Amino acid sequence: MIEIDGSHGEGGGQLLRIAVALSAVTHRPVTVNRIREGRPNPGLAAQHVTALHAVAELASAQVSGLEVGSSRVVFEPGELRGGDHAFDVGTAGSVTLVLQACLPVAFAANEATRLRIVGGTDVQWSPPLDYFARVFLPLIRRVGGQADLLSHRRGYYPRGGGEVEIVVQPTAVWSPLVISDAGAVEHVRGIAHASNLPADIPRRMKQAATRGLHGISDVKIEERVYPGEDAVGQGGAVVLWVEREHALLGASALAERGKSSERVGEEAAAALEAEIHVNATVDIHAADQVVAYLALADRASSFLVREVSPHLRTMAWLIPQFLGRTIEFQSIGDLTRVKVSGPSA
Repeated sequence: MIEIDGSHGEGGGQLLRIAVALSAVTHRPVTVNRIREGRPNPGLAAQHVTALHAVAELASAQVSGLEVGSSRVVFEPGELRGGDHAFDVGTAGSVTLVLQACLPVAFAANEATRLRIVGGTDVQWSPPLDYFARVFLPLIRRVGGQADLLSHRRGYYPRGGGEVEIVVQPTAVWSPLVISDAGAVEHVRGIAHASNLPADIPRRMKQAATRGLHGISDVKIEERVYPGEDAVGQGGAVVLWVEREHALLGASALAERGKSSERVGEEAAAALEAEIHVNATVDIHAADQVVAYLALADRASSFLVREVSPHLRTMAWLIPQFLGRTIEFQSIGDLTRVKVSGPSA
């Protein structure tokens, strides 16, 4: 039984989600204690319960402590199984964070897995749905994973109600990610969307983001409006991604009450520009999400980030406890090289 201190480092839900996912993939039971101990509302929230329940179902696991507010979980995995599964967070808890826990397990199953998840698609403290679809999943495809996402409905705080479906194919071998040079900027693409809000909001977000990327000649941002049954509640976001010769990087900003549409666009553009300026090869948000897959690869990986986030440092502490791979950081000017070791000889 592996014992994990759930308050270590960043000490949030990602540590818990990846711990149980790696437990399932490696068939090694885990106990996670002191879950989210330093947070204003410590213990499991509804979205964490849904994520763990989902992983438990995919891994035929026995779980104790699986209830809102619990500070300790014991997870004992069994046989991984694909097939069709459906989960409802019941709140605006993030569907992309539930997927963060489920995907490593679904990739390790011996048959295709279809997941239908209901919750928040574009909510605070989590990757917006378009970032997940346009940045994270393409990175996963680059290292050998195949997953296709379909959005049925958007959902926002406080009601949630968004619905997504993903089909995940089994992955027997993961490839490394080795990018030492981002290469030339080819183009920037993006999506500015709003749901059950005035139609001019996506246009204003798009225009502000485009102005913020004035030094790039090829910028195309799509405007989307989701009315009525296409969304539950009101919300929106800007998601941008830059395709470079060797790298794909993304950034985003959420619409919020009291924040102007122009500011949303400006924030997304500034975040993407920061990645472009330093020639990062993986963006700050994708880095901590992709390293678990790279630690399963058949060779070592290496990429450059503009900043080592608390989430990434926490993953560098957690992952070796399950997989025996090391994750090391080396400063190189304005960048940090992230090295994920390969299999032991």
